[in-house]
Amino acid sequence: MKNSLPFLLAFLAFACATPPKAEVDFSGNWYAYLDISPDRIPFGLTLEKRDGNLIAILQNDTELLEFKEVTITGDSLKIVLDTFDAEINAKMNSEGGIEGTFHRNYQAEYKLDLFAERNADTRFPVSTPPTVDFSGVWETTFIRDDRSTYKAIGDFRQDGNRLFGTFITNTGDYRFLEGNVSGNEFLLSVFDGGHAFFFTGKMDESGKITGRFRSGPSYTEGIEAVRNKSFELPDANTLTQLKPGFEKLEFSFPDTNGKLVSLSDPRFENKIVLVQLFGTWCINCLDETKFLVPWYEKNKEAGIEVVGLAFEAKPEFEYASARVKKYQDRLSVPYPLLIAGEFDKEKAAKALPALDALLAFPTLLYLDKNHRVRRINTGFTGPGTGEKYGRWIEQHELFVKKLLEEE
Repeated sequence: MKNSLPFLLAFLAFACATPPKAEVDFSGNWYAYLDISPDRIPFGLTLEKRDGNLIAILQNDTELLEFKEVTITGDSLKIVLDTFDAEINAKMNSEGGIEGTFHRNYQAEYKLDLFAERNADTRFPVSTPPTVDFSGVWETTFIRDDRSTYKAIGDFRQDGNRLFGTFITNTGDYRFLEGNVSGNEFLLSVFDGGHAFFFTGKMDESGKITGRFRSGPSYTEGIEAVRNKSFELPDANTLTQLKPGFEKLEFSFPDTNGKLVSLSDPRFENKIVLVQLFGTWCINCLDETKFLVPWYEKNKEAGIEVVGLAFEAKPEFEYASARVKKYQDRLSVPYPLLIAGEFDKEKAAKALPALDALLAFPTLLYLDKNHRVRRINTGFTGPGTGEKYGRWIEQHELFVKKLLEEE
């Protein structure tokens, strides 16, 4: 008789093995929040089955951001927030809620606990009915710990105890803020997959707002605001300049395959060129790219080119090129995206020595047919700013039209 011991051992190992956990159904609408104790940053989260796959949708005000790399293993959930090199890892707890973490892969210290439950009535708890209306335009001052300040426009609309709007600065806007009002106080938040922001404000008897701004795990600033519908920020086209003696921009950077690209290449010859300074980690850059992609497709035959210079979170080419390639594929970017350096503003400015400084990502440079720099737009006024976004598009179209009409 043949030795049956190996077969017996195999049978016992199979019989005693822990059975795999049944896959949990995470689909549905969730009230989710990031814990920045003593505060929380709530956001809408929907997990939806589509064409046999699960997708995650983040909701802030009217914006829905979809992420398609969602994996369920037993009771565990992983959402890759792809354009930002960040992810959510969580599990279903015994009470049917979700517990886990959100973290940026390129910043070990940027990690927040995440919780989600079903069917919350409001974004923030409302303790008392509103006694004031925050609707309107506010001249806002943000106050850093060192008491230095910078200005912003607060633009809000209130509907009962619900509040929507954004803060607009010279380096960009805080996009689709959503929250609630209790008495004379508001709470606002946004989470877009890469950035987590929280705002508080309280209106006193004189109509002035004082409050706080929190970003991520620990960063905080003070806020003061007064109503001023005529308040405007400095012109975004005047903040970044060429150094004396320069009138053109020159560069040679590799694309994601390592091929060097420069403005002297034939594809740019005798064409208007828009040079976008961006990073895949930057949400305002994402907004600008979403505008530029269809705009370029519509206008490229008129003699227009666009090229993006990426400044990424890590200096290694392999890391940066992988991030940019994923960004390019996700957004179907038809124009070249080049690896230009790190997202440190001082290092980025050194990579483009014609600029006097680099104040913000994104920054958009308009080059005429002779490749002279004719305009530099610092920051981006995106779709979360409503009418101001429309005004930016109008100014953009008029200036490009002017460049096209020049001999």
